[in-house]
Amino acid sequence: LTDSDEPRSPCYADLFQPPAIPAQPLTLNSLSRLFEYALSITAWKEFGGNQWALRSNPSSGNLHPTEGYLLIRQTPDVPLPPGLYHYAPKEHALEHRLTRSNDLLSTLLQQFPEHTFLVGLSSVHWREAWKYGERAFRYCQHDLGHAIGTLRMAAATLGWKMMILSGMNDQSVGQLMGLHRLGDFERSEPELPELIAAIMPHHNPGHVSIPLNLGEEALDQCVTGTWQGRANRLSRDNPIPWEIIDDVTKASRKDTHESHAVSFPLLPEASSGTTQHNTDGFTAGHLIHQRRSAVAFDGHTSISAAQFFLMLERVFPFSDVPVTQRPMPWDTLPWDPTIHLALFVHRVEGLLPGMYLLLRRSGEDLRSTFQKAMHEQFLWNTPEGCPNNLPLYLLEDGDAQNIAMQLCCGQEIGGQSAFALSMIAEFDLPLETYGPWFYKRLFWETGLIGQVLYLEAEAAGVRATGIGCFFDDPVHQVLGFHPSTQFQSLYHFTVGGPVEDHRLTTLPPYGQPVT
Repeated sequence: LTDSDEPRSPCYADLFQPPAIPAQPLTLNSLSRLFEYALSITAWKEFGGNQWALRSNPSSGNLHPTEGYLLIRQTPDVPLPPGLYHYAPKEHALEHRLTRSNDLLSTLLQQFPEHTFLVGLSSVHWREAWKYGERAFRYCQHDLGHAIGTLRMAAATLGWKMMILSGMNDQSVGQLMGLHRLGDFERSEPELPELIAAIMPHHNPGHVSIPLNLGEEALDQCVTGTWQGRANRLSRDNPIPWEIIDDVTKASRKDTHESHAVSFPLLPEASSGTTQHNTDGFTAGHLIHQRRSAVAFDGHTSISAAQFFLMLERVFPFSDVPVTQRPMPWDTLPWDPTIHLALFVHRVEGLLPGMYLLLRRSGEDLRSTFQKAMHEQFLWNTPEGCPNNLPLYLLEDGDAQNIAMQLCCGQEIGGQSAFALSMIAEFDLPLETYGPWFYKRLFWETGLIGQVLYLEAEAAGVRATGIGCFFDDPVHQVLGFHPSTQFQSLYHFTVGGPVEDHRLTTLPPYGQPVT
């Protein structure tokens, strides 16, 4: 599809105003657009005779351990055989894995709105482990969070809803994507199940509740039949064993199956049809295609306080309302936020440089918990001009550039940006509440925050990058956390004016000969 083909992209700002985007009909074109904005190649880069692809979903080291799958029924406007497909980003194509009858799939999805289909995500740890060793597990989970973000935003461009089916166990998730078929993955590197998400093109206002799992009997019937295709091997030699990755994978495996549901508000459904285009600002598709990870910052570009506050509002989930009524993309995670932001502000016009804290849940109890765990001398002042709905606090004013750089393994991007941040997880409590399997969800939430910041930076005319290398214990010391696992630093991020590498040539993603 070209940018001018229907369905065309809405204005980026309209993604956060759902009534502004009418629900598009489910067609081959709209399905193509979904995967284009979620997982496809967005450009090729070339230098010195070498070419490499960039994708809409960011990835640590551009290694892309995340795989995507589609389970869909046949309709007149989607004349694919009903069943399971694997998404191939290089070709922007669907590879047919299993045919199942419409009746079976309708039984599986009978509690969901009409035309609901499923998208699955998995991880291949070796794609990260060959370069990063034991950090690969963490990086794969960050990438999952970024992919959740790209998938949710892609659905939003079409006026569609999305929800992670968090009640499913990993065995069922793997079955639905065919990952249990070990013969199809013989001699290839292991591919691990992560999640299944339901995407709902039409939210029937009379259908107010959806389950967060699938019926096991119907699921078993849907994965029997004649399968086709085998996984490719990545390495010529046997992968180096990283036992700790296997241990963490086993320890964080989800074996439980919960029968939870979420309710949708009884609101009028937006009418289907051609997207009404708001011309005030960039389209979402434009920002998705141009998104890049900055490799260096110029050390002088600033952003306005208004831009800074808007970025923070976009990562604030407003968790005092039910999940399905939260702003996109926070309406897709069926749990309350667990990640908070320690910010190192360097160049935000109208805001004092220094250390800040954004609590991503409101409430005096949470603030009190953090205050008791952090340095006594912190100020806890609300910055001037801060929106009333943002629990943002100035902890300490002053030049934080060197501190931010040192915490990011000495990388200059921590201090040369407009601001940097550390994502701080409430660590012990959610693991005690849900179980060890929730460990991965903490990283998914950090990746989703990062994906929002990526596009917000592009919209503000700057650039962002995720930082996987940082010193977590020194972060805790700077903030005053006692030696414990009550709070943990899980991911760093930074936003600023990028230094462009003009030696690189940019080529279009498809229809261009590559070597």
